[in-house]
Amino acid sequence: MKNKHYDYIIIGNGLAGLQLALSFNNDSFFKDKRIALIDPALKNTNDKTWCFWEKGNNKLEHLVSKKWNKALFYSNTKKIGLNLSPYSYKMIRAIDFYNYAKEKLSKNSNIEFINENVISTKNEGISVDTDLNNYTAEHIFDSRMPDEFPNKSDSNLIQHFKGWVIETEENHFNDNEMTMMDYRLKDGNQTTFMYILPFSKNKALVEFTYFTEGLVEDSTYNSYLKTYIKDYLKIEIFSIVEEEKGQIPMSSFPFKNYSTSNITKIGTGGGFVKASTGYSFKHTQKKVEKITQNIKNGLKPNHNLFQSKYSFYDKIFLKVLKDYNHKGEWIFERYYGKNNIETMFKFLDEESSFKEDLSIMMHLFSWEFIAAFFKTFTFKKY
Repeated sequence: MKNKHYDYIIIGNGLAGLQLALSFNNDSFFKDKRIALIDPALKNTNDKTWCFWEKGNNKLEHLVSKKWNKALFYSNTKKIGLNLSPYSYKMIRAIDFYNYAKEKLSKNSNIEFINENVISTKNEGISVDTDLNNYTAEHIFDSRMPDEFPNKSDSNLIQHFKGWVIETEENHFNDNEMTMMDYRLKDGNQTTFMYILPFSKNKALVEFTYFTEGLVEDSTYNSYLKTYIKDYLKIEIFSIVEEEKGQIPMSSFPFKNYSTSNITKIGTGGGFVKASTGYSFKHTQKKVEKITQNIKNGLKPNHNLFQSKYSFYDKIFLKVLKDYNHKGEWIFERYYGKNNIETMFKFLDEESSFKEDLSIMMHLFSWEFIAAFFKTFTFKKY
């Protein structure tokens, strides 16, 4: 075993790990810092896509492969058209991000990619053991899930999904309008919906999504996808050119409590995924910027990474969805039907004022939310 010392070790070359490395790489404050990125995967496949809403341009705008200015929401009784201005809904393919990040970072001689499997970390001594070697550092950023997950939380749901990128012979899609949620075809009384991203007039991602406690068989996704494409999109002939399948935790688990003085949890394992929605891209960007500034200001990397009011809101929302999973359609119909775009997106981006928070809450007022409020308020804090 060899022993190498770094200023920073980043475990996991996913969205958070690579964004953090890019942030260090682009800041002269870190120009002399030695950085290691450890991950057994080479990140050479398009294993996911990231979507997010945003005003103006992103610092990774050149990687945006498609954007939409309009959106649709369907319940069983209502169709809601959404003009997203001044926002647009954007998509970045993971492989484009991986390739860009690896190319950019490989030009820095102080940054090293290590393709090994991390076995354990030690807070005292600040070290990482892999299946092949031992490394030490001044600080470790760890994107792995805490061993205790998903215990120590009263609400755990999984956003799980499967999608097909389909091509059709004829034009079937409005490629400037995506479908945020379509509840017309559901799996029983659970919170399930279709999500559609049209890339062109004859090519789109059609995805069936669950916000539930349990998972389903692959055949279940396939059945709903086939039915929706035939009966709702009215498409008889199509080819599947790509598949996407995944799971995202939606949990009140106290991720922030698992960072220590020498190890900062990041990414999904650090609670960077918005618990009530599963969105992570913009939240990760903001938290990476905060970590970078904290280090430059001599503070702990995880200083003030989370706003307690939004964690509390997310807990209430998750409690309602867990205890009353059939209410998902009603909740999102009220959310998209009663609020303007700017208020909704500011709230989900954790940038809203208390007045805007109150407006959102009033539109979601129900006995289920009242019950969830008191259950969340009195639940033991770990």
